[in-house]
Order: sequence, then structure tokens, then C-alpha cells
Amino acid sequence: MVARHEGVVIFVRHALPGESVVVEVTEGQEGDRFLRADAIEILERSPHRVTPPCPYARPGRCGGCDFQHASLAFQRELKADVVREQLHRLAGLNVEVVVEPVEGDAGGLDWRTRVQWAIASDGTPGLRKHRSHDLVPIDLCRIAHPGLPAVTDSEWPNASSVEALVSSTGEQLRLVTTPDGATFADGPPALHEQALGRDWQVTGSGFWQVHPGAAEALVAAVLDGLDPQPGERAADLYSGVGLFSAALAARVGTSGHVVAVEADPVAVQDAAANLGDLPQVEPVADRVDRALRRGTVGPVDLVVLDPPRTGAKREVVSAIAKRDPRAVAYVACDPAALARDVGIFSEHEYRLRSLRAFDLFPMTHHVEFVAVLARHDVS
Repeated sequence: MVARHEGVVIFVRHALPGESVVVEVTEGQEGDRFLRADAIEILERSPHRVTPPCPYARPGRCGGCDFQHASLAFQRELKADVVREQLHRLAGLNVEVVVEPVEGDAGGLDWRTRVQWAIASDGTPGLRKHRSHDLVPIDLCRIAHPGLPAVTDSEWPNASSVEALVSSTGEQLRLVTTPDGATFADGPPALHEQALGRDWQVTGSGFWQVHPGAAEALVAAVLDGLDPQPGERAADLYSGVGLFSAALAARVGTSGHVVAVEADPVAVQDAAANLGDLPQVEPVADRVDRALRRGTVGPVDLVVLDPPRTGAKREVVSAIAKRDPRAVAYVACDPAALARDVGIFSEHEYRLRSLRAFDLFPMTHHVEFVAVLARHDVS
């Protein structure tokens, strides 16, 4: 939350709008433009305040969750407010935003299928404090999926981190990284997911959405927004292991074409295995900006754009617009990056036609979006 005291902006964790609180400054000093602080005493409570389900979600403790002290419904209102503000400030748009729940968690808990545990010098596992390298020993993370392999019941000498993963098929993997940077797998080298009625290979800690309901929800939103038709040409940019490529391929059929561009070599190998039965998909192992610059991606009817958290940025957005797709589905996890890029699309006469937001990261400030942009209404 943002507070002001004697003209100084203070970013306060563990508080809610409208509350009166006592804060402890955790970062900054007198004379700084802004300070960071924790609310250590609540003088006037918000009606939306609840007792955090996790004992570590407190000032000075684990920094992983931002909103455990707010009801789940109010968390989604807070996230929607941030998205609206960023779209207005950076793209000049006034957009109604509703953050939708997704099946696959238990009241905002038990959803995270991948957890990166830090290891102290004595081998004790834990999680970091907010904006700190300090470690908090933790025996149970309440947002972690219950099917994850155990980490906190052991000591990990000679390890700097342990990443725990569980797939939708129940496969478990622990990736142990040593202080010198070497990583060892305790479990299968590749996990297998199930989504869209298909099996998916994901090697090691390769990208796959961490919420169990994310893949199905995002694909449904993309297809609803784009309405792909048989015979159309599509580009799946930052295509990862091929999730959106397969969904597009099923809609455009063998008379259509999907070019899937991904730079990560391991993800490209996984995509080749995952999409081998779809001859209409053309995998391209390259950076998206370079593939667009080289002309590897030709004229297309549809684009799915799922960039890293930093967004697509001007060069990629402009190159997409030059190909004159009838619609673009932009999958994003950072409201500021999305708003910036929506503004750049508007310079090319692409307008925001729809926006859906999904609560794929309950108890945290993060949110996922599917924005559909077009020069004309999507039919």
C-alpha cells in the first residue's frame, strides 16, 4: 500500500487501504524521495483484513506472499485496481478489470507446483525475506502444492538452493544447485504435464505455468479472443514448449499454418517432441526480435504474444504490426509492461478489444492477463 507522511511517500507492506497503522521503516532514510516500511501494529482495521493462514506471512519474515492478510475477494479487487491504474497512466485507457479465479487451488492455497528453496550455510532450507538475501527457515509453505517433493524435512549440505517441482501427472523432481553453480537432478530429467487433452514434456525447470489451472484457462481465453478459423496463418511468439501452438494448430487445421518462435534450446527440443504430430506447426529456434527482423515470420492472420515479464517492447510490437494480423492475443504477467506495449500497439492503430485477468498467483500481488488487440473488431 502507498502512504504519505509529512510529504514523504511510504510503500507499506502488511497494510490495507483505509487502515491506520504504525509502521517500521525497513528501507531508506531521512531525505529520501520514498521509504519502504512494514505495518507492525494495526490501529484501525479494514473490514477486508483476515488472519494470514501462514505464520510466516508477517513483518520481518517470509517475503513470498503480499496479501495473506486480505480476503481473497479483496486481493482480486486490489490487483484489478493496479491494472486499471497502469492502463490509464501508460496507455491512456479507461478499462473495467475483473480478476477471475481459476480452478486448481484451495481458497488461494496449495497451488504452487514449483518452489525455489534457498539453503543456509548450515544446510537449513528456507525462503527469503522481502527484498533481502536473509533466509527465514520454514517448515511449510501454505501456497505450495501438497504433491511437491519434500525439502524442508532434511538438511542440504553443500547446496545453495533446491527447486522442488511436481507435474499434473504426479511426477516429482528436485533440482539441487551447489554454491559453484552446478545443478543435479533428483528425479526424472523431464516432467510430463497434461492439458488440452494432450501430454506435454517439460525438461527440468523449463517454463510451465505454476498454477494447476493456468494452462487451460489461458488457452481458452486466447482462443475465445482470437477465434481462429480453418486455413488461417498464425504466429506463436515466445512459444515455449508449444502450448498455444498446439491450440492454434487444432483450430486452423492442416490447411492452416502456425510458426512457433522460441529461443531457449531446451524448450525448442521439448516443443519438437510435443508438436511432432502437427505438421501445420513450423518450429523456429531463434529470438523473436531476430526472427521478425529476418523475415522468418511472414504475413499472418493471428499472433499469440507471450513474452517474458519485461514485455515485448517497441521493436517486436512494431514488427508484428507491419505484418498486419487481424488480431493479437497478448499474454502478460506485468501490468506496467502490458500497458506500455498496448500504448505502442495503439500507435499502429491496434486497439484493445478485450482484457481478461486471472488470479494465477493467489496471496501475491501478481496477476496474469490475456489482452486482445485488433485494428478492427474481432469477428
